[in-house]
Amino acid sequence: MAENNAGGSSSVFRIESDFQVLRAENPGDRPFRLEHPIEPRCLQFHFCLKGQARFLFNDGHYVVDLASDQSLLLYNPQSTLPLRAELAPNSWLVTLILSIRHFHALFTREADYIPFLSPENQDKKYYRHDPVNASVAVVLSQLWNEHMHPSVRSLYFRAKAYELLSLSFNRNADTQAEQCPILVDEAHLRRIRRAKEIVLERMAEPPTLAELAEETGLSLKRLKEGFKQIYGDSVYSFLFDHKMETARKMLESGRFNVNEVGLKVGYSTASHFIEAFKKKYNTTPKKYLMALAQQGI
Repeated sequence: MAENNAGGSSSVFRIESDFQVLRAENPGDRPFRLEHPIEPRCLQFHFCLKGQARFLFNDGHYVVDLASDQSLLLYNPQSTLPLRAELAPNSWLVTLILSIRHFHALFTREADYIPFLSPENQDKKYYRHDPVNASVAVVLSQLWNEHMHPSVRSLYFRAKAYELLSLSFNRNADTQAEQCPILVDEAHLRRIRRAKEIVLERMAEPPTLAELAEETGLSLKRLKEGFKQIYGDSVYSFLFDHKMETARKMLESGRFNVNEVGLKVGYSTASHFIEAFKKKYNTTPKKYLMALAQQGI
């Protein structure tokens, strides 16, 4: 299920009857207001991948800000906490919502380790604000950038949602670091994230890989391997997908013609843009817009 308004959008994926994953983004230049109902006695786990999110509780009297690469865990059995948040421009958010009963069933044997699962705390409020570690960042990026076939997409989301929960409460050393030495050092992780931000910010005129490596302080090898590990794709393949998604949304807005969209995403000629769009979506921009018009979108 997906919703779009005022330049922002959100999608909800049902993992179980009482477990959901929500993705929200605001590619626009104005704050995007996000609202989603949440049943009583549910745990909320918010991850800000990019930009900033502001959560408004108790009719806006209680405000919590969540910056990029930060997580927020909330549980309040004494009152209902519907999701009301404002996403700053150019922000991405992933949220897990699950019932405390479902969560208990997953971690019963770990009750001594997870504070609010202990009997003396099971009916108390709980709040935790943490930085996102390297292993969690990898899974979040995989969830955000997935391109799975519809036949297996629900299975993929289910697997990644549970992996995200397990890694968020992992007591041991960062398991992803054992698989990828590049991620042992959080400084490298920050540089790779910065590389992603640079190519997205300069989408129309991106730097070369050598220039990107120099600007982020990474070797070319570490840049390539680290980017692939975190975002599941090469730098320019990742950028191509972002360009096409941006172009698609610009076309749908009705505010730009094909030539304008092509220029804004970095194509000097309309023919090059049309060729790229067709490669991604198997149709031309004009035919895509005609199909939308027929559907009444």
